[in-house]
Amino acid sequence: MSEAKIAPSLLSGDFSNLEHEVGRMLEYGSDWLHVDIMDSQFVPSLTIGPIVVKAMRNHFTKEKAFFDCHLMVMNPEKWVDEFADAGANMFCFHYEATEKHMEVINRAHERGMLVSCAVKPNTPVEVLDPLVQHLDMALIMTVEPGKGGQSFRSECLPKVNYLRKRYPDLDIEVDGGLSPKTVDAASDAGANVIVAGTAVFKAENPTQVIAELRNSVLKAQETKPWAK
Repeated sequence: MSEAKIAPSLLSGDFSNLEHEVGRMLEYGSDWLHVDIMDSQFVPSLTIGPIVVKAMRNHFTKEKAFFDCHLMVMNPEKWVDEFADAGANMFCFHYEATEKHMEVINRAHERGMLVSCAVKPNTPVEVLDPLVQHLDMALIMTVEPGKGGQSFRSECLPKVNYLRKRYPDLDIEVDGGLSPKTVDAASDAGANVIVAGTAVFKAENPTQVIAELRNSVLKAQETKPWAK
């Protein structure tokens, strides 16, 4: 069974002091840092790129801080080398953003990164079946990518359960509207990597919130039929 991992999304952090934000999330007990990369083409918003990822990496080794880079960009095959050079641990690209899926996967692995493929809410999860054996993780979006603070869409969770039943050892990440109020549904479906932005960064006690998210995953892994 895949390990529980909590990945606070830096999209909800203070972009003027990302070194501090990464450091405090690590102190609070996060496993990964989710880094949202948006190009204003695949999604309307524009955020950061490899230069900023490298700037953060200069302060934290790969062993200290796991940068889960979620690329919401067109033609992600063009960006593999730049994010590898910047120090990304995980290269997550969107299925919908390219037709060169295996090219992205193979090149990212060659450059020493783990690889994930993400699907939007309206994309059938079955498109991942031919790719799963080559992936380290799959990302199921529970909001439309491109904007923080959206409401959790529980209707996306059957995709998580589909993957968990067929690929019991796969890391399955859920991103969008996750909080202590919604995480149980994602955990029960089989998600083991939880992305949370506002719920962690705006919490009075981020350590407690991260622990609650992790405990939800651990409880589901102990009790749900798919875990047996």
